[in-house]
Amino acid sequence: MKPDLQYEMMGRSPPFQAVLRAARLVAVTGATVLIQGESGVGKELLARVIHDTSPRAKGPFVPVNCAALTESLVESELFGHLKGAFTGAATDRMGRIAAAQGGTLFLDEIGDMPMAIQAKILRFLENGECQPVGCEMPRRVDARVVAATNRDLASLVAANRFRQDLFYRLQVVPLVLPPLRERGQDVELLAHAFVDAFAQRHGVRAPQFSREAQELMRHYTWPGNIRELRNLCERAVIFHAGQVLEASFVQGHLIRQPTSVPNKLPEQSALGSADTPALALPTGGISLDTLERDMILAALDRTQGNRTHAARLLDISRDTLLYRMKKHALR
Repeated sequence: MKPDLQYEMMGRSPPFQAVLRAARLVAVTGATVLIQGESGVGKELLARVIHDTSPRAKGPFVPVNCAALTESLVESELFGHLKGAFTGAATDRMGRIAAAQGGTLFLDEIGDMPMAIQAKILRFLENGECQPVGCEMPRRVDARVVAATNRDLASLVAANRFRQDLFYRLQVVPLVLPPLRERGQDVELLAHAFVDAFAQRHGVRAPQFSREAQELMRHYTWPGNIRELRNLCERAVIFHAGQVLEASFVQGHLIRQPTSVPNKLPEQSALGSADTPALALPTGGISLDTLERDMILAALDRTQGNRTHAARLLDISRDTLLYRMKKHALR
């Protein structure tokens, strides 16, 4: 694995470790792997782990972003073409599949692959045949396929936007990378690793995160996942080398998200009833801290102290509820 990417595969959280163990177990086989997960969780890096720990490690690792290929060129890009196969084909061209001979072909964002090409990918998966555009006979290529997607392929199948037979053929070994918000203290581990790595790269002293900043980072939802955290850390190194970063710095660089609203409010609640859904602010104003505290107490009272159910009522994670209970000194 490339030295500047190895940090993104760090983590001690049980969900992440479970996926990493499964990836290393399947790496020694030749099985097709489908990696699923949100954008930015490190799907390509996990594919590289599989390649680097497999018997094919000395062969090429060929990544293909299916979403970036135009429908008119995707067949030539993947399978190659012969000279004169179409207008503009001035020379023979080796496709990405043939380039992965003896190694690993990584098909990223495979959910965006055109339906017309899916049948040809299925044929390659089943018998290793690759037929360049303009060639009368197929050629055999020995390449392992690892695919990845951030989309729900089962839903695409149901909507007739993805071939069912290809879906089952890809899902020999499914691996699901957890989002960063479900990895607990991995956020702090990764943040420290990133600032140290970027500080070394740029030749400056690494900044440090204050306790409050780390607390904020641990309870943030990270919609951009590891990619968002990595970018924040590089900005911190560039503009605040050697400094202590407070929560205000972190808050100022996080993606603004709309405030989530519970799916269903209690019939009679502090926010009003079904007849008066909007919150009417008192003339003298309101304390958000007090309101938050009262809502937490109301949720805990309704669930008889069950924190998991209370968090669900408030439409927040259990970890966030515990953090806010601690903030308000609630037992």
